[in-house]
Amino acid sequence: MNQSNSSAALIIAGKSYSSRLLTGTGKFKDFEETRLATEAAGAEIVTVAIRRTNLGQDSTAPNLLDVLPPEKYTLLPNTAGCYNVEDAVRTCQLARELLDGHRLVKLEVLGDPKTLFPNVIDTIKAAEILVRDGFDVMVYTSDDPIIAKQLEAIGCVAVMPLAAPIGSGLGIQNKWNLIEIIENAKVPIIVDAGVGTASDAAIAMELGCDGVLMNTAIASAKNPVLMASAMRKAVEAGREAFLAGRIPKKRNANASSPIDGLFF
Repeated sequence: MNQSNSSAALIIAGKSYSSRLLTGTGKFKDFEETRLATEAAGAEIVTVAIRRTNLGQDSTAPNLLDVLPPEKYTLLPNTAGCYNVEDAVRTCQLARELLDGHRLVKLEVLGDPKTLFPNVIDTIKAAEILVRDGFDVMVYTSDDPIIAKQLEAIGCVAVMPLAAPIGSGLGIQNKWNLIEIIENAKVPIIVDAGVGTASDAAIAMELGCDGVLMNTAIASAKNPVLMASAMRKAVEAGREAFLAGRIPKKRNANASSPIDGLFF
């Protein structure tokens, strides 16, 4: 699902985006830092944990929509913290009510509180329900190529395999699985979870991913705004490198200036 040139837009659920870096809104010290980091990242899609973020449910508290207005950003409500099908589906339905019929959601059904690995069986069940209910589902999952194809077949508009456990910062741990997923996908593949620094994001894009989603790597950096800027550049560079086509790896040297054809 990789467009043929670096200027081609990322298309999700029929909408075009120029940025391939998606960012989260949690873990920042306040909404102002969230705004500044989001702008530095150049993100157009921002995830929102419906169960943890005020979008107007509490009129006495700061509202995220005041700093990240829906007319400027595509909000991506997610089901963070859900450990079963029912909670995940209910959270998406709540998001649709709060956001006036909003259809685009990020589904995650967790299976283990320590690693936050997905429960892929319940993820598939929830995806089936949500797609039938008219949602455009971007889905967090394991890096299993078979599961990725099943989620695509259900009708998910993007598949989002983890690179490593959520918030771990370990970077891409199994690039071969990601390559297998990418090469067999007809929907965008977006790495979700595990990115720690700019080189991790660049590698994900060099492998051919259509985008990268991150939160902790930016929000928990010593300087979140500066890290957001670095991530933006890394995603852009990785995308261009993928499209340019790297040279083959070789054991021996291949001189940049060959001796054949010398003038003297």
